[in-house]
Amino acid sequence: MLKSLKEIIWEMSNVGQRMSQINATEGAAGNFSVFVRELPDIDSRWRDRGEISLPLPAAALSGGWVIITGTGRREREIAHHPELVICLLHINSDGETASLYAADAEIAPTSELNSHLGVHNDHVTRRSLDHHALIHAQPVHLTYLSHIDRYADTVALNRRLLRWQTETIINFPEGIGVIPFYVPTSPEQAKNTTEGLRNHRAIIWSKHGILTRHDSSLRSAGDLVEYAEVAAQYECLNLRAGEPTLGFSEEQLRQICSYFGINQPFF
Repeated sequence: MLKSLKEIIWEMSNVGQRMSQINATEGAAGNFSVFVRELPDIDSRWRDRGEISLPLPAAALSGGWVIITGTGRREREIAHHPELVICLLHINSDGETASLYAADAEIAPTSELNSHLGVHNDHVTRRSLDHHALIHAQPVHLTYLSHIDRYADTVALNRRLLRWQTETIINFPEGIGVIPFYVPTSPEQAKNTTEGLRNHRAIIWSKHGILTRHDSSLRSAGDLVEYAEVAAQYECLNLRAGEPTLGFSEEQLRQICSYFGINQPFF
């Protein structure tokens, strides 16, 4: 899959606006990135700003590009001023440094670059991908639920979130992973994020937000944020109403999964 920088920026602008619309990226919160093996048609706005050291080795990405949002930059502004929000990393052959390309000389990659690199590197290493997209967002309802102890376990969370809409269990057949709270940007957060997204397409950073990944489309990763957040909204509505309903029964969920050929471990 070969995408031009123009196509990737269009996807980023679309996702940035949508995350803002659903209150998943307040201020400069959240970040996202796309790894591509090749990046044709880089225009003159993106100037080589020199070499930077990467926060962790990413040998599988060497020679490729990571297009990523900048630290302290607002995702909703990508649509109008992408050059002020996005920077490009051309990963050097050592996998430990990269050439930084940016229009704004002051821009730097998101402070959670280590998690992005870890996840991209893991999937490219294991599956020889030429494209991989990752989103971190902070939707209100999902993040709120992650502050409540009974949602801190992967099985417990999924038994509650997957029961509200057919689309949820179809899009998360393996469920949404949950990892404990780690200090944002820390090596521990990056390590556990990489491990969590190895077998899930979405994980919850407890008390912090959600991460979603997709092999071919940043917009599809954005859709996963929406599906998960809507499920969390249903759960919060039910909590506020005193939990008058259980959503789909377990038998109904098994019927749905049987009809659509979904293998899931929760019901």
